[in-house]
Amino acid sequence: MNNATPLRHVLAGGLILTGLVLQVMRLAGLPVMLPAVSVAFWLAVGLLWPDMKRSNRRQAVALAGLGLALLLAAALFYDAEVAWIHLLDGNSYVVAMLVGVSFIGLVGTRQGHSPPPGSAVTGARGTASTWLGVHLLGAILNLSTVFMVGDRLRRHGELSLPQLLALNRGLSSAALWSPFFASMGVVMTLAPRMDYATVLAFGLPLGLAAGTLSLLDLSRRFDLSRVAGYSLSPRSLLLPVVMASLVMLFHFGLTPGLSIVSIITFLLPGVALAINLRHGPRWTLRRVRQHALGRLPAMRGEVSLFLCAGLLTQGLSTFVMAATGSDWRLFEHFAAPQAIASFLTIVASAVAGLHPIIGVSVLASMLELGGERQTLFAFVALTAWAVGTAVGPLSGINLSLQGRYGISGARLSRHNLGYGAALSVLVVAGIVLLDAWL
Repeated sequence: MNNATPLRHVLAGGLILTGLVLQVMRLAGLPVMLPAVSVAFWLAVGLLWPDMKRSNRRQAVALAGLGLALLLAAALFYDAEVAWIHLLDGNSYVVAMLVGVSFIGLVGTRQGHSPPPGSAVTGARGTASTWLGVHLLGAILNLSTVFMVGDRLRRHGELSLPQLLALNRGLSSAALWSPFFASMGVVMTLAPRMDYATVLAFGLPLGLAAGTLSLLDLSRRFDLSRVAGYSLSPRSLLLPVVMASLVMLFHFGLTPGLSIVSIITFLLPGVALAINLRHGPRWTLRRVRQHALGRLPAMRGEVSLFLCAGLLTQGLSTFVMAATGSDWRLFEHFAAPQAIASFLTIVASAVAGLHPIIGVSVLASMLELGGERQTLFAFVALTAWAVGTAVGPLSGINLSLQGRYGISGARLSRHNLGYGAALSVLVVAGIVLLDAWL
């Protein structure tokens, strides 16, 4: 053991790695319960608690405390049945994916050379390239693409605000149309009779409009002349494209029953280990050990925020369902006015700190939709997710950028408000057109 590595970090890194291994075992069909994965991650958070920034600790306590309070209120005042054994499970699968994605850091030359100076694309072209790269690859690889692109950009220096905003907006806008995105998986579950072709016909142009808005906004507010962008050259795209191809192979052919998030969880570390094995098992074990002692404990900000946010989501969803019951309906008829009001409410709640999945799930529980109305609901949910994750300080993308690159989620939210407002105008127009179309 490295004498410079605190024992807490050794234990925490081992627990995080154990959580990932247990989750992969679950995905392989072995009899591993999800609470075992969750407990490993939460114990690691407890060990790493003294090393977290004070702002991260305050936010984590607020999220977890409110989640617990809502669960207790639902149980005490509404006799709700709470699955206490799964209390800590919220977002555990996302944390496992993030840990799996971190193993991409093991891919590279033995010396770990950085790209040569000047190899980055700069200016508006570079920023547009960053947005497009994250958008296209993120549509398949989801949140993992942000880290792959962001870590490559960081080789040229700490990420600037325009770079972080391009990462945020490039990924969040993929929710408008991508069939592989987490948002689409949730929506397809809530509205199984939605017409995806119609959603794609309206969502894809909206995604292109989001990219145009982003570039115009960033060019106007920042001097992009020296801002490094993500090069879309074949060499820089090789690893992401190979990973995207493998994910699609598993999703459509080898493991069609697994979600994209689940596939990424085991595939990325598997590929990283396979590449390192070229140098021999001893080299690979040494690299994994270094990763477990160094990189994994450094993920304490991401892990803690996601786990605590998951606890809040679980508490709020349980409380709302218990308080409203199952018979009451929010709208008798779901048309353009109701859809617009729902969209704006979910986005507003995201700005206030709630993940859009909460608003979308609560809205679905309050509606009785049939036929083409499910398509309208799906469009509302996807657009609210796309805008809400961009402007929400506690969205998955902003929590990830905050934990990984040290940018405040509130600062990202504040700088995205104008972009979110402009995109919302286009969304409202799209809702009106879709309602008339249906």
